[in-house]
Amino acid sequence: MKKTVLAERISRRRELKPLLVLAAILLLVTPYGHAQAMRGESEEVTCNDAMRAEIIDSITTALNHYYVFPDVAKKMEQTVRKNLKDGKYKEMMTVSQMAQALTDDLREVCHDRHLGLRYFPSEELDRMPGDEPTPEQIAQRREEMRKRLAKQNFQFKKLEILPGNVGYLKFDQFVDASMAAPTAIAAMNFFAGCDALIIDLRQNGGGSPSLIQLITSYFFEEPVHLNSFYIRETDSIKQFWTSASVQGPRLDKTDIYVLTSDYTFSGAEEFSYNLKNLKRGLIVGETTGGGAHPVAEHYFANLNIGIRVPFGRAINPISGTNWEGTGVTPDVEVPADQALDRAYLIALDSLRTKSDNPEIAARYTWAIDGLKAKLDPAEVDSETLASYAGNYEDRRLWVEDGALWYQRGDRPKMKALPITATLFWFEDTDYFRLEVVTDMAGNPTKLVGHYDNGHTDESMRTTDG
Repeated sequence: MKKTVLAERISRRRELKPLLVLAAILLLVTPYGHAQAMRGESEEVTCNDAMRAEIIDSITTALNHYYVFPDVAKKMEQTVRKNLKDGKYKEMMTVSQMAQALTDDLREVCHDRHLGLRYFPSEELDRMPGDEPTPEQIAQRREEMRKRLAKQNFQFKKLEILPGNVGYLKFDQFVDASMAAPTAIAAMNFFAGCDALIIDLRQNGGGSPSLIQLITSYFFEEPVHLNSFYIRETDSIKQFWTSASVQGPRLDKTDIYVLTSDYTFSGAEEFSYNLKNLKRGLIVGETTGGGAHPVAEHYFANLNIGIRVPFGRAINPISGTNWEGTGVTPDVEVPADQALDRAYLIALDSLRTKSDNPEIAARYTWAIDGLKAKLDPAEVDSETLASYAGNYEDRRLWVEDGALWYQRGDRPKMKALPITATLFWFEDTDYFRLEVVTDMAGNPTKLVGHYDNGHTDESMRTTDG
C-alpha cells in the first residue's frame, strides 16, 4: 500500500462507537500499570458475566481496528476470549479488577507496556467531552490541563550550573510544546553559556514529540531528521525534524549527556535514542523501559473503562528501527543513582582534555578534584585533626563531634571535609578550599586558602586550639 508523509500534526477523531475518544499522538507518560488500573477502585463498580463479555467485545473491537500490528491484535482477542470462555475472569468482581487482569493477559501476548486498561469512575467520565465534543469543550479541557501542569512548572524540576560550567537540567515529563514551550525555552536560554549540559531523565516517563523537537532543536545548527511514526489506520508516515530556528542562542557546540534509568520510558526514550543515533549525546545510566509506540486513549463510558491502544510504531531514520521491547542501551552503564556523578566526571574530564587554556583547564581540575573528594572521601584520624586545632590570625580551626570545623572572623562556621590529609573542602562553598601546611615534624604552621580562580592567601598559626 502507498505510504504518504503527513505534514500536519497527527491528532484526529476516532469514529469507532461507542468510544469516547480524546486522541492525541503521544509517546505516553508512564504505561498503565497496576496502580493506574486500580485507580478509583473505591467506587467499586461491580462486574458480572454480561459486563465482562461486553468489555472484551469493546476492547477487542478497538484493538482490531487500531492496534499497530493487526496479527497481534487478533492473537490478543483470541487469548482473552478463550480466557473468558474458560472462566478465568469469573473472580474479577469489579471493573478495576477486570481492567488489571485484561492488561496482564494482553501484555503476555503483545509485550507492549503502552497498552493497558484502566477503570474510570463515572464522575471522571462525566467531565470528559462526549462522542462529538464541541470546540469549546475541547478548549476547556485543554485549558484545565494547562492550568494543572502550570502549577507543576510543566514538570521542569531543577536547573543548576555545576562547578566547571556544566549545566544540570532535570524534568520529568515531555509536556506538549503548545503548553510547555515558554518554560522549555527559558531553560535552554538559562544554559546558553554552559560548556556541557547534563539532562536528567531518570524519572521521566515520556510525553509529547513536540517538546522533544523543541528542546533537541537547540542542539543542532541545521534541521535534522529525528524520528518518524508509521500509522496503521492511514498507512502513512509522520516525520519529526528539528526546527530551523530557535528562540535564543543554540547549544550546538555544547557537550550533551543524558541520564537514564529503567523507569525512563516512551518519549524520554525517544529523546535518548535520537541523540544516541545522531551521536550528539552520551547516554549514562541504565537501559530504559522499552516503549516506542504512539498511543491513543479510548473510553467506554457505559463500561467505566478506558484502553490505551498503540496505533503506530517509531522508525528511526538512522537505525531503521526503534527501542520497543529492548529499551535504549546506555553508552556508559552504571546504576541510576550513580549516573549523575559519573556523567559529571566524564564531562569535566572531556572539557579539561579539550581545553588549550591553562587557566580554564585548572578550573576543570578544581571541579574534578572536588567531585572525586565527594565520591571517595579521604579519612583523617582524630589525632591528626586535633593537632590542626588552633588560631591562625583571623582564622580558627577546632574539633567538634569528631569533625574539623573552620571559621574566619565572624563569618558562619563551616565543616571541613578532607580531600587529602591536609586539604579540605566545604559542602556549600565550591569556590574555596583550605590547606593546612605542616613542618617536617607534622606540626601545623599556617593555613592557605585556595580559590577556584587560582588566588591564594595565607594565615600564620598564632596559638594552639
